[in-house]
Amino acid sequence: MVQIAVMGYGTVGSGVVEVLTKHADSIAVRAKEQINIKYILDLRDFPGSPFESKFIKSFDTILNDPEVRIVVEVMGGLHPAYDYVKMCLENGKSVVTSNKELVAAKGAELLKIAQRNNLNFLFEASVGGGIPIIRPISQCLAANEVVEIAGILNGTTNFILTKMIREKMGFDEALALAQKLGYAERNPAADIEGADACRKICILASLAYGKHVYPEQVHTEGITKITLRDVEYAAAWGGVVKLIGMVKRVPSGKVQIIVCPMFLPRESQLANVDDVFNGIMVRGDSTGDVVFYGKGAGKLPTASAVVADVIDCVKHFKARKYLYWDDGAPDYVEDYLENETAMYICLKSESDVSGKVKELFGTAEQITRKHAEPGEAAFVTPVMKEKDIVERIARLSESGVEILNTIRIGDL
Repeated sequence: MVQIAVMGYGTVGSGVVEVLTKHADSIAVRAKEQINIKYILDLRDFPGSPFESKFIKSFDTILNDPEVRIVVEVMGGLHPAYDYVKMCLENGKSVVTSNKELVAAKGAELLKIAQRNNLNFLFEASVGGGIPIIRPISQCLAANEVVEIAGILNGTTNFILTKMIREKMGFDEALALAQKLGYAERNPAADIEGADACRKICILASLAYGKHVYPEQVHTEGITKITLRDVEYAAAWGGVVKLIGMVKRVPSGKVQIIVCPMFLPRESQLANVDDVFNGIMVRGDSTGDVVFYGKGAGKLPTASAVVADVIDCVKHFKARKYLYWDDGAPDYVEDYLENETAMYICLKSESDVSGKVKELFGTAEQITRKHAEPGEAAFVTPVMKEKDIVERIARLSESGVEILNTIRIGDL
């Protein structure tokens, strides 16, 4: 029998305990061992819980118990999660986590400690919740060179944008609905400002290209500036607005990585990923485009991914799973302004600016919408380096034009 401990009894933690208990027999068959939850660490009390006898309040109880061989960390955040996980790995305990903030910030360090001690540090649930993505990239697609990864990595923002697209809801109204339905936190900043998607694309980039990408290295934009006007222009152009996390390796060996809203054409496989669903496209040199789709969060989908990692740990006590990437470097991420892209630009001017736009951008594609305000205009630039687009937009502004918004065009 394998003894494990669960740190955190929130949404995911309680789901993990539920799945391990409810499916104990079938899990034992797959793991070839009975798995027993010896401790559940949480500062709160749960009187009347069927697991009441397992609750503890001191991490030291777990750390100092040699019987506990696997620790599940589902507390979230960096502290004390990082210290606890590091101590577990240094003291002979494999760790499974769903904590994207932890893996994105400290993954290289923790993987190194796990390797040194012949232990496992597994985190399938940290990116796609219940969507399998870590294992497929590290194992099933291992024969491929990963050309690019791009995805809708945050269900909350995707739900908000879906409501704006389908029901013409304003951003604030759609956010309020997401909060009412439990899809968005009371403080939704990590979702709507793009930080959650940033952490996830950092993990995928680190895994795919073998070198740690830190969240602070990634240019990140959320969806707070997206308006119904932009949604209508996207439709007129022939597509939709989605929040995309994207990474690719460039010939210099560096990576280009960004999180931002993008116009996607309707033909894109990601354009039809709606509501709280996530979609992750992995472009391999041999496989072409492979898309992983499903709910990226939720109690039981995420718990199922965590438990799958626990089973993997049990099966690999003596043969460590190879999951590893090196430390990052300050110059590893290429400046996003060097990326080549097309850009939607919406502006307002008291005079006709078509001549100025043609002078600056050449063959720009004009797009129109019904009920446009007086003086409003929108167009899509040709593909060029983003720094050149930014420089031309600045010249437009200097000529008295008000720039209402700019959104990149995704070639996905």
